[in-house]
Amino acid sequence: MRQLPEIEGALVALDPHTGRVLAMTGGYSTERSEFNRATQAKRQPGSAFKPIVYLSALENGYTPATLVLDAPVALPQGPGLPLWRPKNYSKNFYGLTTMRMGLEKSRNLMTVRLADAVGMNQVVETAQRLNVVDDMPPYLSFALGAGETTLLRLTAAYAMLDNGGKKITPTLIDRIQDREGNTKFQHDVRICNECAGVGWNDQMVPEVPDDRDQVTDPASAYQIVSMLQGVIQRGTGRRIASLGRPLAGKTGTTNDSFDTWFVGFSPDLAVGVFVGFDEPSTLGNKETGSSVAAPIFKAFMAEALEDTPAVPFRIPPGIRLVRVDAKTGRPASAGGGPTIFEAFKPGTTPTVSIDTYRDDYGATSSSVPAAGPLTGTGGLY
Repeated sequence: MRQLPEIEGALVALDPHTGRVLAMTGGYSTERSEFNRATQAKRQPGSAFKPIVYLSALENGYTPATLVLDAPVALPQGPGLPLWRPKNYSKNFYGLTTMRMGLEKSRNLMTVRLADAVGMNQVVETAQRLNVVDDMPPYLSFALGAGETTLLRLTAAYAMLDNGGKKITPTLIDRIQDREGNTKFQHDVRICNECAGVGWNDQMVPEVPDDRDQVTDPASAYQIVSMLQGVIQRGTGRRIASLGRPLAGKTGTTNDSFDTWFVGFSPDLAVGVFVGFDEPSTLGNKETGSSVAAPIFKAFMAEALEDTPAVPFRIPPGIRLVRVDAKTGRPASAGGGPTIFEAFKPGTTPTVSIDTYRDDYGATSSSVPAAGPLTGTGGLY
């Protein structure tokens, strides 16, 4: 005999280049519940939404080395409501910090400031472009993942970052044919005139046109991929680093540990994990995406990538990798602290100085709506 768990969850794995769903489980047992938590459960992604905010910033002139202030923020929610005071998971403040480290360490206060600077309308547009949400109010709390989405949609969005910014549509069915072999439906509708009715005679493989829409520029997509690699190497997903493979991803935890996530990818496989109760309630004190969902991702990737070569992430043309100080983002100098290779677009490589986002809190930017009354603010870790 064994105890049936009350906790539920989901996992989905897909090909980031085609959108083909390779594996999916929507819960503990279909005999107990046919509800598919990968495709039907709309839950708050928490900090797993933050890459959307950082992508919006990178698309608007920021770099992974831009410094953003990590300090207290107090924002109005409306008449008769208390100020919204988001906090970091650690309850500490870290001053000026690079955008890269803000994402790696999942800093809530930096994310709110960054979303305010870029504009929540821009963040909403980016989320819709990546098909994370259909509609989302431009409230700053939504920058911390207070909105709702499904695991499949969020995993597909990460897959689009993985493939260089090309739009994909997740699919469970490649083709449907009738009993006479006539195609009634096919997922890939590209036309290849050199493919049909051609026998194999040692000729070159035909080149099929790539007509996928570009949802973000390849350089911005790679910068986010590089930053998400840092999440695993030095940040909230570092327990996955022991696999010793090129991997990137992000943890997600909502208020009171109701929802825990880890969404990540290798160069050719995107995987998302969600864990939580069907009737939202806490998973326990200090339970996070790092402690609950990330080990599931790690175990799956260890088996899925077994006996496959460790392929590095593909770097698009124009990206410059520059050695910088890991803490300040400034060019590395002899005798300095730990260094990393940072990805920069043409013309954005730092010199002795570096871009700094400065704000005048507590005055809230008049171009961004206030946080809005909400029961949960997502984010955390």
